[in-house]
Amino acid sequence: MFDMKKDNFLKYKNYIGSVEYDLTDKCLYGKILFIDDLVTYEGETIEELENAFHEMVDDYLETCKELGKKPQKAYSGSFNVRTGPQIHQALAEIAELENISLNKLIVNIVSDFVSDTTNKNKSLKHLNKILSNA
Repeated sequence: MFDMKKDNFLKYKNYIGSVEYDLTDKCLYGKILFIDDLVTYEGETIEELENAFHEMVDDYLETCKELGKKPQKAYSGSFNVRTGPQIHQALAEIAELENISLNKLIVNIVSDFVSDTTNKNKSLKHLNKILSNA
């Protein structure tokens, strides 16, 4: 799972960039993540890489403006889920019983699902149990 605190990523103006190292050329490089356009940068030091990343984000935004194109944004961490009334009610009841918000319950289920295969199966069983009781 993507974790800005654990992984080596750059962040600027709500964009996230990768940090890679080329052993052959002995340089750092990366690209802006989570957008369809390919925007890359490189540097010989971390400071150069960060500066190049910032410059490329600014350049990407300026280029989009000049082209009249809406720039893509990295994922915000917020999205809508349409479940239908029965599932919504079942999840709300479980959240109430567990004394947590519905949002926290969904985050827990999704986090379990994406963490590993064992948890994916566990989450699916949990969700199936919820749905069979709905």
